[in-house]
Amino acid sequence: MATISSLGIGSGLDLNTLLANLTTAEKARLTPISSAQSSYSAKLTAYGTMQSALQTFADAATALSSTNTYGATTATSNNTAAFNATTSTGAAPGKYSLSVTSLASSQSLISTTQASNTTALGATTTGNSRTLTISQGDGSKPLSINLTDSQTSLTGVRDAINKAGGGVTASIVKVTDSSYKLVLSANNTGTNSEMTVSVTGDDQLNNIIGYNSSTGTGAMTENAAAANAKLTFNGIDLERQSNTISDAQDGITLSLTGTTTTPATLTVAKDTGTATTAIQTFVDSYNALQDTFTSLTKFTATATNSDTADTTNGALLGDSALRTIQTRLKSALGAASGSGTITSLSNIGITTDPDTGKLEIDSAKLKTALTDNTSSVQTMMVGDGKTTGVMTNITNLNSGFLNASTGTIANAETAVNATLKTLTTQYNKVNDSINTTIARYKTQFTALDVAIQKLNSTADYLTKQFDAMTTSSSS
Repeated sequence: MATISSLGIGSGLDLNTLLANLTTAEKARLTPISSAQSSYSAKLTAYGTMQSALQTFADAATALSSTNTYGATTATSNNTAAFNATTSTGAAPGKYSLSVTSLASSQSLISTTQASNTTALGATTTGNSRTLTISQGDGSKPLSINLTDSQTSLTGVRDAINKAGGGVTASIVKVTDSSYKLVLSANNTGTNSEMTVSVTGDDQLNNIIGYNSSTGTGAMTENAAAANAKLTFNGIDLERQSNTISDAQDGITLSLTGTTTTPATLTVAKDTGTATTAIQTFVDSYNALQDTFTSLTKFTATATNSDTADTTNGALLGDSALRTIQTRLKSALGAASGSGTITSLSNIGITTDPDTGKLEIDSAKLKTALTDNTSSVQTMMVGDGKTTGVMTNITNLNSGFLNASTGTIANAETAVNATLKTLTTQYNKVNDSINTTIARYKTQFTALDVAIQKLNSTADYLTKQFDAMTTSSSS
């Protein structure tokens, strides 16, 4: 059987071009599927863009659903050499008188001088049965350490104490090349941190590092005494174990740094800056979200009778998930919560521009509301923190929109991915059908080429025979 190395050689017909045209026509069946795939892939990207903008907005709303945002205060001291102060939720604005009589300090014990810091100081024991115990009056569990013979040097004792990680820190002071002292320092201040040190099973070592804080006796001496902080707060005498005092009055933490000769003044004032900044961030993020919505749903009208959409249209034009989010947020922003004169965002100067749908702030009205009606603003915004409050409800909505498994966006993405999977299957099936059809065409064209080649060969043969017969008859 004759073979054809290239279509058209045998027949002289332009079969290659014909096959290419047929292939192009067949592959056009893939165009609608490819267009659909591109459209749905663009939707996935658009959902990611929307989710990012919505998450930023959600973070801003979460900040406004916290009571800490509205109860902010500032604290200033007119004697920073004596104390500094910070405030938290619950601090009552006002002026407070403060006198510091003495600061809290920690105890320090020092041993007698030893000629070496590495020579063992304890008696040799059987089975290394000596135990070093350090007790403190703060009620914590005593530090109990078993010491080997080799751990009875100043260095060994120091390292053992520090490795145990209790409320005591040990160090060695080198006085001269041949004189060393062990120093034990309580990590905390106050009389509750006073140390009692004893060594059982080794009287020799106990006679070097033992100390009883109750009696003030022992081999070690007290280098610095433990003391409590003493102060007068608004005429009330206080005594504390630490120089950091957070329980004198709700929401106020004092950091004592020195003593006073005359009473100092602590001023606690309302701080509307935290809430103002948080509200501005919320408004900015909402407006940015609206810009994202607008971009993703952009529509450009096409010419009359055109059967194709404008290529600049938003990927989520007409998308139900986006419309749901946009509509529900708009409704939540206009909702009322609380009672009295402040029950909505508009009451504190936050309104919606009817033309753009964006939020605007009346700064003067907002400042007045935050200054004069802080608790009412908080009630309107936060509510019970669960089901009431404008920002609480918006935060709840955002949680539903953004939930990674069951949220509005997640469900929309799941649906798009399912459609893309179906389109891929459809594309592959149609593509296989096209390839089969083109292969069949090629087989048929090859057969045609061979047949015509044979016919041409027969025709040439017959022509030559007729010519030969004609020549013979003539002669």
